[in-house]
Amino acid sequence: MNYRYSLIVPWSDEGQLYLVTLPEFSEIAMQPCTYGKTYEESIANAQEAIAGDLEYCQKEGIAPPQPTPVNVSTANSVNFLVAAN
Repeated sequence: MNYRYSLIVPWSDEGQLYLVTLPEFSEIAMQPCTYGKTYEESIANAQEAIAGDLEYCQKEGIAPPQPTPVNVSTANSVNFLVAAN
């Protein structure tokens, strides 16, 4: 099954890195849940975090979070598909 989840990926001047928040997973994981020194690294780390969170849901018998509709005009956010077995 495929899910679409939103990411919020702002730059942190303080940490000099991109912080990733996964709004749909706020009840499962602390937010921001991951980061990256580059935008690309932060997106790759977010994909791994989502995959891990979905695996956790499956192991615990918890329904995965429902994807939130994304406003395409929202700055610094992306969404992508993650395959879950």
